[in-house]
Amino acid sequence: MDKIIPDEKLVEKICLEDKELYAQIIRRYEKKLIKYANYLLADQQKAVDIVQEAFIKAFINLNSFNTKKKFSSWIYRIVHNQAVNLIKKYRKEVPLKKDYTLKSDQDIEEEYSQKEIVEKVKNCLKQIPLIYSEPLALFFLEEKSYGEISDILKIPTGTVATRINRAKIILKKICQNK
Repeated sequence: MDKIIPDEKLVEKICLEDKELYAQIIRRYEKKLIKYANYLLADQQKAVDIVQEAFIKAFINLNSFNTKKKFSSWIYRIVHNQAVNLIKKYRKEVPLKKDYTLKSDQDIEEEYSQKEIVEKVKNCLKQIPLIYSEPLALFFLEEKSYGEISDILKIPTGTVATRINRAKIILKKICQNK
């Protein structure tokens, strides 16, 4: 049975031996990165496009990747940059809703399935400013460590912790309809 090659070793092999191995990188990260980009953009098709562009950029710049660092942080950073650039480009098209309220016609006693809870949280997460929602999504939904988030967002680890804590407070207020 084949052993899974760590990303960093795989990148070395791609650069030195076989460019075709890049398909393994795509298989490893495509779904995760699309999910991440979709959190940032709230548009599945734009997320797919951004990730495709990010894979192309990563491939072109693969030789500049420092294999002593985590590849996942590097590729997430590329997707982050692509998404932020798109958000800035189309900022006027996507107005931020300041007075967003959740429908309160649901019975509090009603039991929610796990899927419904996740969907509600995602909807609340969309209402949080990107500066807070992004580290929160990376931590809870992508299961990245504070260090990895720090690398992806290019901010200090302490700032990651602060933003995640503030995001939790904002998320709670939004989801509780306060």
